[in-house]
Amino acid sequence: MRPVQTIYRPRGPFDLRASVGGLQRGPGDPAQRLHNGVIWRATRTPSGIATLALAQQGDGSVRAAAWGPAAEHALTQVPALCGALDDASDFDASLHPLVSDAHRRNPGLRLAHTDAVFDAFAQSVIEQKVTIEQAFGAWRRLVTWRGERAPGPTPSPMRAAPPPDVWRRIPSWEWHRAGLEPPQAKTLAAASARADAVERAARRGDGAGLLALPGVGPWTAAETRIRALGDPDAVSVGDVHLSHQVGYALAGARVDDDGMLDLLSPWQWQRQRVIRLILASGVREPRRAPRLHMEDHRSR
Repeated sequence: MRPVQTIYRPRGPFDLRASVGGLQRGPGDPAQRLHNGVIWRATRTPSGIATLALAQQGDGSVRAAAWGPAAEHALTQVPALCGALDDASDFDASLHPLVSDAHRRNPGLRLAHTDAVFDAFAQSVIEQKVTIEQAFGAWRRLVTWRGERAPGPTPSPMRAAPPPDVWRRIPSWEWHRAGLEPPQAKTLAAASARADAVERAARRGDGAGLLALPGVGPWTAAETRIRALGDPDAVSVGDVHLSHQVGYALAGARVDDDGMLDLLSPWQWQRQRVIRLILASGVREPRRAPRLHMEDHRSR
């Protein structure tokens, strides 16, 4: 199968791995992986599935190749995926020295726009209230079992995430075997029957309409918009660690969610960008407690 190819030339500095690499859900993600400097993505579009391979060249351009029935469509999405829709023109990094330094050190960081709303929603629901290792494991199993094989010469077998009607038909025992907790399974199964409503709610305004869906809170709504739409202002309120990281970076001390929002308020409309820069800075609060123990309920 011959690929369809193009070259995307970003306007200004761009770091492919920093901007798109973070979409990968762990080292075993069947839908995205990094291999020999190339980011491979198995994606579902309105035209069908496609495999997309992205490699950054020495001059900063991105060479893109795509395979499958939706290859042409996948290539049209490359600029948005690489941050072409990300507008930082009104962003003032000088309001805090750490943010200013991180911005200077990471000039190529962009917010990716995948346009895959339900995939982002499914990932976010799976990642609710569990350790990241548990969430990545559940995503890996469900996409491997239920996803569609990616076309083209992928470095290892890859799969595009299943469409909503397939998520809806997953039996309860399979959710359990994948390691997903019943509340998350119930939320995802119910939402898959209303996929169009999920899509509309995510794209409308600030995505507040997502909060009307059963089992969806501010964290899930924000994460969906960040991953699918590159929302530069979304804040994942309710995250176990995020408020502590933001507080330590900006004020030198832990804060709660309200404190985090207060610290981020000078950057209204660009708060997600500040969070990404804080995470890219490498500044972390010293660990105070042992890691959370992972429980495996699948054999019960």
